[in-house]
Amino acid sequence: MSNRQAVTPRLLTVGYEGRSLEELIGALADAGVDRLVDVRELPLSRRRGFSKSALSNALSEARIEYLHVKALGNPKPIRERYWAGDVEGGAAVYRGYLNNGSRSALIELAHSLGADLACLLCFERDHTACHRNVIVEELQKLRPELKICHL
Repeated sequence: MSNRQAVTPRLLTVGYEGRSLEELIGALADAGVDRLVDVRELPLSRRRGFSKSALSNALSEARIEYLHVKALGNPKPIRERYWAGDVEGGAAVYRGYLNNGSRSALIELAHSLGADLACLLCFERDHTACHRNVIVEELQKLRPELKICHL
């Protein structure tokens, strides 16, 4: 028998809308995040510090790994449904996209969740208005024991 206890995998999510880079990194550090998984299709931002290279560098200084998973990004035509206020419709179309085109990336992410604490990043502060909510729902189907917290 092993003395090792099974670790219940946890996953956090966060949107950087309305946050400064310092606030975001502080929240991640306070939560004990080890790895930030950027699920934006295009990791670009008009907001200083939130584009891929700058964000990756700032996270590295805070000892947080940065990983961009383009395959889990929300394509512009689907994002436009969210922006137009059709969150349910956008989520349904994104779920189809995710399960038909990006399933392997979802499975890979599910298998990577374990002892380190990962956090999904997108723009929207409210996770219910963001495609990362669908990602979480699909991950929980693959890993029912997964515990979720939205920062």
